[in-house]
Amino acid sequence: MMHQIVREQLSKFLADQHPPCVSLYMPTHRRHPENQQDPIRFRNLLQRLEGLLSQDPSNRETGKKILTRLQTLSHDEPFWNRRTEGLAILSSPDAFQIFDLYNPVEELMVVADSFHIKPLLWALQATDRFQVLGLNRHAAKLYEGNRKTLNEIKLNNGVPATIEEALGSELTEAHLTVGSYGGSGRPGHGSPSMHHGHGQKKEEVEIDNQRFFRAVDRAILEHHSRPTRLPLLLAALAEHHDVFRKISHNPFLLEVGIKLDPQSVSGERLRSAAWQVMEPYFMQRIAKYIEDFQTAQSQQLGASDLTDIAHALIAGRVGVLLVEADREIPGKLDPATGSLEFLALEATDVDDLLDDFAELALKMGGEVMIIPAEQMPSTTGAAATYRY
Repeated sequence: MMHQIVREQLSKFLADQHPPCVSLYMPTHRRHPENQQDPIRFRNLLQRLEGLLSQDPSNRETGKKILTRLQTLSHDEPFWNRRTEGLAILSSPDAFQIFDLYNPVEELMVVADSFHIKPLLWALQATDRFQVLGLNRHAAKLYEGNRKTLNEIKLNNGVPATIEEALGSELTEAHLTVGSYGGSGRPGHGSPSMHHGHGQKKEEVEIDNQRFFRAVDRAILEHHSRPTRLPLLLAALAEHHDVFRKISHNPFLLEVGIKLDPQSVSGERLRSAAWQVMEPYFMQRIAKYIEDFQTAQSQQLGASDLTDIAHALIAGRVGVLLVEADREIPGKLDPATGSLEFLALEATDVDDLLDDFAELALKMGGEVMIIPAEQMPSTTGAAATYRY
């Protein structure tokens, strides 16, 4: 079950760091036999890393500590047996973080004086990312995904997964007759239980359901929607949509939804149904970003020239920065003057300029969107809309 990646996790990696900062990305696999190659590829990356670190004598001691920690991880068999579609590791003398990614990433190793985080921004801010709330009278589940994948999210503490958790002793007694829900329902088998009410008044059942839905809505908003700011789709039987929407105060809940019981369909069927709803929404969203940029550019309030964008970033003028996914422009950005120097990425103190642009935009309170190459409104790799 996946855990959310939220912006707060990246905040410490946006701050100034003590180099060397190692950023490692690689595709991984969930199942045998494909996953047998993952630790081998990882060890090959570490051999490259050792060569990069040896280029700078000043990194010798700190680099050795970083390398030792990663080499230990390379032989951790349980770790490699619990992989997802992608792996990201950020490591420096003062920081170390592993991120499980739910989309494949290109294999990449960067050693620089700051972390390379654009692939993580892509994971956080991809324009096709969304959440699905699977709901019925007795239980709630949360999923997160995009056009290709949909994974169940581990609910944070405070989010009720069942009507019993939400209402406790206040639950109408007749609800407590237990049947099966999503599994065997037998003690010790870890399956959630479905609860049927027999003989209680219809009004009491409806009141319980509304209270449960209200508790779920409040907790999902606080613990999941606000931290991620992702659009939320409701997946439930048609009879529950109107009830939930009347009590919901979640501004991220979309008016459109999926009218089926998510417990009765496969994960792939749920993902397909969700993407069918979400695709037009996302196409419209990207089109709006592009239209806003083109309008701003025509009024000298936007730019695609990298030097112009760099100076605007330093001045804090960039409100929205569009960055081309999977593109790298090796070089250095002078944070004092905004001047650019184009170099080779293999050098140990060189990162991707587009990554540096994204980091600086976020530090200055701007919004960053990672856009597929075929939809970018510029050929330079970046497009900025200014605040003024």
